[in-house]
Amino acid sequence: MIRTMENKSLNTTGNTASAGKRDRILIVDDDVAICRTLQLHLQGQGYLIATAHSIDEGMQAANTQTPDMIILDIRMPGTSGLEGLPEFKKIFPNTHVIIITAFQDMESTIQAMQRGAEDYIHKPIDIDELDRVMKRILTNNAECQIIDTDIRAPAAGSVSMVGRSWAMKEVFKNIGLVAASPVTVLITGDSGTGKELVAQAIHRSGSNPDAPFVAINCAALVETLLESDMFGHEKGAFTGATSQQQGKFALAENGTIFLDEIGELSPTMQAKLLRVLQEKEYTPLGAKQPRHTNARVIAATNVDLNEKVQSGGFRGDLLYRLQVVTLHLPPLRERKEDITALIPALLARINRDLHKNICQVSQEVLDGLQSYDWPGNVRELENSLAKAVALCSGTILTPDLFGNICGESAVTEKPLEETSLQEIEKIHVLRVLEAQGWHKGKTCEILGISRPRLRRLLNQYGLPSSDGVMPDDDIDSDDT
Repeated sequence: MIRTMENKSLNTTGNTASAGKRDRILIVDDDVAICRTLQLHLQGQGYLIATAHSIDEGMQAANTQTPDMIILDIRMPGTSGLEGLPEFKKIFPNTHVIIITAFQDMESTIQAMQRGAEDYIHKPIDIDELDRVMKRILTNNAECQIIDTDIRAPAAGSVSMVGRSWAMKEVFKNIGLVAASPVTVLITGDSGTGKELVAQAIHRSGSNPDAPFVAINCAALVETLLESDMFGHEKGAFTGATSQQQGKFALAENGTIFLDEIGELSPTMQAKLLRVLQEKEYTPLGAKQPRHTNARVIAATNVDLNEKVQSGGFRGDLLYRLQVVTLHLPPLRERKEDITALIPALLARINRDLHKNICQVSQEVLDGLQSYDWPGNVRELENSLAKAVALCSGTILTPDLFGNICGESAVTEKPLEETSLQEIEKIHVLRVLEAQGWHKGKTCEILGISRPRLRRLLNQYGLPSSDGVMPDDDIDSDDT
């Protein structure tokens, strides 16, 4: 399908291609109508057009007259576009390739970018977007870095990212470009935007996806405990060190170590991390000899590290080492078109974890979720859906289950005198958690219970934890 914008004619002329050299474009798509429509439009723009309806036909056409650009569909009978793409790039390394597809998913986007595509356009094709992409590629004389390597599918049960917005498609493409190279990556974005998911996607899409992926929250531990957690310690290194312990860098081996909230590192830990990045070595607490590491470092932050450098709170030389490549995740309020794709993906996980089968959302809920600004981003959306599913007694999510997000109060529909003691307790715990921003320590103080007791209540009622993880997966080191 082709979608035009602003009543743009498919026979528009005047493209810069007609003023000088006429670029040769090969369209490979099994849909004859799409081929013909694109052919008419691009001929009107001054391009020389050839069409083919399979990879074999496309290869024959390309051998006849080397194209400057190939517009390649993914799903075709026989050899797919993803399978044929590496062969096109091997035989015609200077030919630009744009992938088009009706199937929108992160994995195929990453594969296309790693196998040599320069852009990725979804059907129905926005003809203005296609024109912009073609003009940018064909008028850009700078060489593009092409990563041509095999990519393995994510492990079963792993969490994938979802997004249809332009901003998220750029994130997916950039993951594909940087994953195979062992450069250090800094992921920036507000809390709850999914920075760890990006790190996991880079790891899974890299050259060693079966190696460990190890995450550290740099704000979760005091400096002495964080150093031991990162680098390990020898027996007797400090009071209570009754045995040798490996750190996260040792556990990561040849895989990836993800340093979340990197901006919270103390000056001492910043210096130690800088040495790791510079020398690829670290020293466990109490050890005399340094240890080598091959782990790839990916860091994330929700603060402006450049401002912290200016104020003296962060080392400039460490920032330079961290931001070899920077990927920015936009807040959900700036990509609300992704909400309709996120809802079914999140509900699938929530239904599995809570053993529910909620498969419908009322139009009022959809409107409310679309109009809300989501200060907590995707994490808040997941928490809101999880809470609604936990409180839902039927199969349809209705506005009363979403509190102020959908403009109504999240109260039980039953009169108090018809509500069981367990239901009242569940609702009260949920309200206190919401009022305290899901801070479990403050919630325990108000409820007058211990953290282990709160965890048991979360498990009992199937309520989500503060970080969007369902209770069975929630590990809280402060519960002991």
